[in-house]
Order: sequence, then structure tokens, then C-alpha cells
Amino acid sequence: MYYYIDNEEVFHLLDGDKIATLSAIYIGDLLQKLKGKLDLSMGVVQTAYANGASTKYLQEVVKAEVACVPTGVKHLHHKAGEYDIGVYFEANGHGTVTFKREAVAKIYDLEKQWSAGTDASEEQKTALKQLANLPKLINQSVGDAISDALFVESILRNKNMTLPQWDALYKDFPNRLRAQKVTDRNVFKTTDAERILTEPKGMQEKLNAIVAKYKNGRSFVRPSGTEDVVRVYAEAETQQEADALAEEVSTLVTSQ
Repeated sequence: MYYYIDNEEVFHLLDGDKIATLSAIYIGDLLQKLKGKLDLSMGVVQTAYANGASTKYLQEVVKAEVACVPTGVKHLHHKAGEYDIGVYFEANGHGTVTFKREAVAKIYDLEKQWSAGTDASEEQKTALKQLANLPKLINQSVGDAISDALFVESILRNKNMTLPQWDALYKDFPNRLRAQKVTDRNVFKTTDAERILTEPKGMQEKLNAIVAKYKNGRSFVRPSGTEDVVRVYAEAETQQEADALAEEVSTLVTSQ
């Protein structure tokens, strides 16, 4: 992950959501320049823990396809592989960009064709060269901090973008994550990438009613895979409201 301290000595963290957004912008721009010459699909894969502001920005501003999967790199990586180019970074910064072999072959084949002469513009030639370099730079197998950092640095340099400018693309919704102790986490069942409770019966409807009271409210509950607790995640317009929402949902959970 990246961070910086501004002129007012305020600490700013640029997490995996920010990295995924920056990656999608860069790759999306390259694909747009090559549209009609090289048509590849790109998708961004997130979990329910991705900040809602990042999802909204990706969908409404970047116009990227966004998919949500259950928590865990294995789920993210599998879904990313369904796209020609799949982008995923967990909030903790762990992630990568995947390329289908067929997509890479198409990129390199077009490079060979254009090397023999083409009516493509210089902008298109540059875009193709930059796109062709990505599979060579990015560690697609597991992702690693070195290759991810080099990837981010190359984007920032290419776009002549500073960390504050990158950070200013969107503002995270205030959020709160709590581990709520329960008697038996196994009574909590979820669906829709762990965002919706199917059991206990009727709890999701009660949760929806709580969330509806908060501007930009969002909350979900999922059982931990390792501890006898459930994870309560909440977002809202302000930090005070996010904390209050998390508290209300936690109270709902313990009433079971």
C-alpha cells in the first residue's frame, strides 16, 4: 500500500481499492485507444469489504465492469480469470492483474503485425507497447509487493500524477469493521458474495431497516472462518454515523 503525509501533517493511506481503481483507469485508457484494433474485456473484482466509494467510482466514472465475490484471494483470482484482463486488489493491498493467454497472444500478434507497418496512429502504437509490457511486469501467479509497486510507479509516471492527485480521485466512505462475539457463528448463513444474510430468518430485513436510516449507509454481516465471531462491516456519510450503524447492527446480531 502507499501513503503520504500532507502539508498539514495529516496521514493518508492509499489502499488496495485505490490501487485497483488506478489500475483500471490506466488499462481502460489503453484499451479505449486500441478499440477497433484490439478488443479485449476488462473487469475489476472486489469483495464486500471494498469501500463503496471505490465501487461507485469504478462503475460511474471509469465505466468498468465490477464483480463482487466472497472474501479470499482464491475467489478473487478465479473470477478475474474470466476476463481477458482481470484487476483485483484486496483492501490490504494484496492483489494483481491477470491476463488470459489468448489475450496476451492477441496483443503480441498485433505487435508483430504493426512492426511490419501499419496505418495506426502514434498514440495507438504507444498504447499497444505499454499494454504489451504489462504481462511482463506484473506477477500474475500470486502478486507481489515489488511488481505491484513497479506497476503503480509506471502508471503514476505515465500519467504524471502525484500521490495527492491519485488520492483525490474519490473519497472513501467512513466505515467501521467489528468482530462481534456470538454463541454459534454457524447459525449465520450468507449469499450474494456474503453481502446478504439468508439465516437467521428475517434478520436481513431487520438489517435493511437499520441501514435505511443512514445516508450512504451500507452494512453486512458474515461469519468468521476462523473464530467464533461474526464480522460486522458498516459504511455511512460520516464516521460518527458509520460507528452508530455498526453498533446497531452488532446489537441486532447479539439478539439472535
